[in-house]
Amino acid sequence: MLQHDYLLEVIGRFVETVSASLRGALCDGDFARVGEVERAVGELLDLDARTAMALSPQSLVTMMTLSGVGESVAAYAAYALDKVALAYERQGDDAEASLRRAQANAIASAFHADGTIPEEFAELEAGLS
Repeated sequence: MLQHDYLLEVIGRFVETVSASLRGALCDGDFARVGEVERAVGELLDLDARTAMALSPQSLVTMMTLSGVGESVAAYAAYALDKVALAYERQGDDAEASLRRAQANAIASAFHADGTIPEEFAELEAGLS
């Protein structure tokens, strides 16, 4: 019960941070906010953000599996990384966009979150469309 409550609190903070940062990056063109999303993903996965973002897609999945939180947070991480990929595409950084999208796809596939948009991101998703 305590672990469940803690996880809900962590996810709530993640959604709040990521939503604000993605709005800034994708709606306002403030691409510096992309780093905030990447840091939030690292924290969600209990990894150093620089390390997490440098990992190959399969290595990132492995780290999530080893941490034991992968199943609980996969849809959130995959969604955020997919939107980060979109931000990098808009900046013209195709290499970084490709890596983020591959990471998002690997997470979604490994943890059966393919195409899942967490309900906490529904309002953000509507605003981005």
